[in-house]
Parts: sequence; structure tokens; C-alpha cells
Amino acid sequence: MGMATWHNWARNEHSSPRRFDTPESTGELATVVARAAEQGRHVKAVGAGHSFTGVAVTDGVLLSLDRMTGIETVLPTATGALVSVQAGTRLHDLSDQLWALGLALPNLGDIDVQSVAGAISTGTHGTGAGFTGLAAQVRAVTTVLADGSVVECSPDHEPELFEVSRLGVGAFGVLSSVTFDCVSAFRLRAHEAPASLSDTLDGLDDRLRADHFEFYWFPHTEGVLTKTNTRLPGAAPVDPVGRIRGFVDDEILSNGVFNAFQHLGTRVPALIPGLNSVSSRALSERTYTDRSHRVFASKRRVRFKEMEYAIPVDALPTVLGEIATWLSRSDVRIGFPIEVRFAAADDVWLSTAHGRDTAYVAVHQFHRGEHREYFSAVEAIARSVGGRPHWGKLHGLTAAELSTAYPRFDDVLAVRNRVDPRRVFDNAYLQRVLGE
Repeated sequence: MGMATWHNWARNEHSSPRRFDTPESTGELATVVARAAEQGRHVKAVGAGHSFTGVAVTDGVLLSLDRMTGIETVLPTATGALVSVQAGTRLHDLSDQLWALGLALPNLGDIDVQSVAGAISTGTHGTGAGFTGLAAQVRAVTTVLADGSVVECSPDHEPELFEVSRLGVGAFGVLSSVTFDCVSAFRLRAHEAPASLSDTLDGLDDRLRADHFEFYWFPHTEGVLTKTNTRLPGAAPVDPVGRIRGFVDDEILSNGVFNAFQHLGTRVPALIPGLNSVSSRALSERTYTDRSHRVFASKRRVRFKEMEYAIPVDALPTVLGEIATWLSRSDVRIGFPIEVRFAAADDVWLSTAHGRDTAYVAVHQFHRGEHREYFSAVEAIARSVGGRPHWGKLHGLTAAELSTAYPRFDDVLAVRNRVDPRRVFDNAYLQRVLGE
């Protein structure tokens, strides 16, 4: 069937595909892909549309995997289980289903509305110096290639296809199912507290010894909000945020008042430093304990645009210092906090943490604000220390520039030429970041 216009969550990307399909099974998915290829049409899959790039944009066939959801198989292991899940399953639904089985994903990002396929394909990650992103938790995938063939791949079977399928920005096939290495269910004790940027950076080594640490720096101020999560057994007593405290902190302050501040700052940019100062002090210290996925993720009701760069951990103070210097010399005023997270090195070919322990610096702009000058400045700073941009967030790099950032980039392109020589899964975004 046809579809008028599709928009991503941030509403900065849209497309009007010739056809919109919602297959219910791997067989149906394979048929749709094969038919489109025979007709000479491009194919793209979409989940929640939470990428800020044009990764899902197409004028051909747009596939929604929303009818391909749920857990398929569970194979117990010594530390948890290998869980195969259909690729259209949303992360928040998967977490609930895993918890009912006494299981959990080892780590999650701070947003859980994405589909499994979209999350791993764009390199979604959480925080924790000893933990990797979602793609590195994948142990097998089933993917539909450009000719409609269905391939099950893993490190032992079609290993090269497996590497580019567990993080491949939709360039190699359409994922049908994904097998995660899950752990036994656990709780998290979260401690959130205000601090200063200088103190946070000075004590960073100690803070990174925690299981999961992140912080939010409010530009034009020294104020940060830190969040430290400690892993506890699944049977540990819960002590969640109270209903009233949660409503005030998470709904009124973090979303309601924050949204009002963004509108006000957009109209009167000179007010932004003062508003940021208020925001950095508005949320008081708190500690709570809950299921892991309920602590990892938070609700985001304020719409924004985002760019995120992965940099070496030891370059973080320099990068943040240079951002502060640029802001002080610029007329640009930024009302969104800068989010800083951490991840362990992994071996995923296109992972932003490939081969090195990583700090992530994410910059945001209110969806009604102009982001280009700010993002370009931060991008230049991050690139100067070997930064790699998040595949699902805004950036300005091309294939020529990205090829120097990834040791296995040529291998990635070789697999693409083998499995999709006619570029059935191509679009403008992929032409820019992977080449033609």
C-alpha cells in the first residue's frame, strides 16, 4: 500500500515512499524485498524513527517491522540466556518480557522506544566503563538480503556478514531476528546529584569505577547533574522514586519546565545562561532502586536534534574545555545540557567504540532552534582528537573521512559489494557515509 509522508521522531527527516509494507514473518519480509528488487526499487526498514539522520528515508519501499515482535527462543547459559527476538520488538517491550523470564540486557541506553533492529543497526549504547553497546551483546542474527534470501549468521557462520549485520546502518539487509546474550535480571541503585564540571572531571577516574556513570553539563555554567548506577541482585529490595517526587522531578521539572525554558530561550537567547543555571540547581539529590531497565531509560517529551561523538576517554577534559571556550567566544546560546557517557572497547567493525575505551559527548538543540553552527564547532573539536560520530545522529562526515576512523572500513565495503551490488538498500545517507 502507499504512504503519504513518513517523518522521523525529530521531524527533521521525511520521505514519501512509493509503497509501505508491514510484513508479519520472515517469509513475508523476504517476498517483499525480492519483489522490490525485481522492480528496481530501493528498500528501507524503519522502526521507531528515532534516528536523527536520513538512514530510513526512501522513495521506494518502506518496511515497518512493527508486526514482527516478541521473543522466539530462550537458551539458558551459565550467566543468563541466549534470547532470540524478532527484530521489530521495541526495547521497552523486550525488557519487560525478559524480566518476566528472570533475564535482562546487560546494558541499555537512556531511551528505550527504539526497535531492536534500529537500535543495534545505528550503534545504540548506554553508559558504563566496563560495558559495551547493544551491538556487542548480539550473538547471532537472521537477515534478509537484497535477493530475498534468508541468511542466519553468527561468528561461526557467515562471520563477515554477521559483523556488518549487527551494526550496519541498514546497508546490508533487513534484520528479521536478533539473538542477544542476556544476563540474569538485576536491579540498579541510582544516585543522582548536582556537582560542578571541574570537580566531576577531576574525580573522573574514581567515578568510572562505578558500574554505570554519566553526567549532564549545562552549557554556560559550571553546573552538572551526575548519575551513578550500582548493580544489585534481581531479588534486592526495591525503593523506587515516589509517585509525587517522580511527577515533580521527571514530569514537571525534566519535561514540563524544561520545555518551557526551551521555548523561552529560543525566543530570547540572552536568557539561556540564566535558565541553565536554574536548571542545573532545580533537580536535587536523590537515590532510588528499581528494575535495571526502569533506571537505565527515562522519558523524553521535549523534542530535539542531536549529534554525538565518541572520543578517547583521556581526551574528554580537553574536548569539554574547548567547547566551553568556543561557547564563551560565540554568540550561540545552548539551552540543552551536554550528555557525557562511557563504554568499554569492543570489536564490532563499525562500532564507535571499536578498539578503544570511549567517552561519548552528545550535544542537543531544541527542535525549533538552529543547530548547525554549534554542531559544526563541536564536530571540529571532536574530530581533532579522533572522534567518531554516532551512526544514527547528525554529523557532517563522508565515507572518505569515516574510512580513516575505522580499521575495518574496507572490509565493510567489500561485504556490501558482495551482498548488495545493485544497492537495493541504498539511499542518500548511505551514499554519503559508505560511498556509492
